[in-house]
Amino acid sequence: MDTYKTIIIDDERLAREEVKRALENYPDFEIIGEASNADKAKDLIENTHPDIIFLDIHMPEKSGFDLLDELGTVPQVVFTTAYDQYAVRAFEVNALDYIVKPIREERFAKAIEKIKKELANAEKEAPAPFLLHRKIFIKDGEDCYFIPLSSISLIESLENYARLHFDGKTVMIKRSLNLLEKKLDPSLFFRINRSQIINTDYITKIHPYFNHKLQITLSTGETLEISNRQSAKFRKWNSI
Repeated sequence: MDTYKTIIIDDERLAREEVKRALENYPDFEIIGEASNADKAKDLIENTHPDIIFLDIHMPEKSGFDLLDELGTVPQVVFTTAYDQYAVRAFEVNALDYIVKPIREERFAKAIEKIKKELANAEKEAPAPFLLHRKIFIKDGEDCYFIPLSSISLIESLENYARLHFDGKTVMIKRSLNLLEKKLDPSLFFRINRSQIINTDYITKIHPYFNHKLQITLSTGETLEISNRQSAKFRKWNSI
């Protein structure tokens, strides 16, 4: 990757300027836009598809977390904030880094190093999709399985691992949900929220839920909530 398309999102102009000054030392980061609130940022992200966003948390009306919840595709995220108490939540939404303002040059350099490494790995690992009829080999502890993809009903994220549900069993594999989502057939597997992917062949009921969300029931018995953003996407995807 020759350049990294970058967007800066902060309601304070001086804070945006601070990030821009920090990026002056890294000419391979191309600033393609900036936004002062979540709504403007959402439009900008969806129209330009950046590689990385530097995102404030506290903004008028909608927070940085609210913005991420509304995005269909989330780029890599580095939070830049004056508050340190949201660090745990930031990493729960898979942020690459969390920088407390004012920005220190050496701390920013570490974030840049992390960004480049992550984006380089993502480019290298760009996976070819699994074919539906394929079986995958999984070793879980002392047990080994050869699992048809069609038998997987649910995949759940557990930090750096994923838990696969199939034929009344569960196994753990060291794969991120983001990587698995890229490899699975999008006409069959659907990511319903940040931590779960379902096999849509196992859906038996779809229930309206509050705030325009949907709930689904699988033939395996689980009732799961589709996030607000993914509920809208699911309606279009499924033409309902």
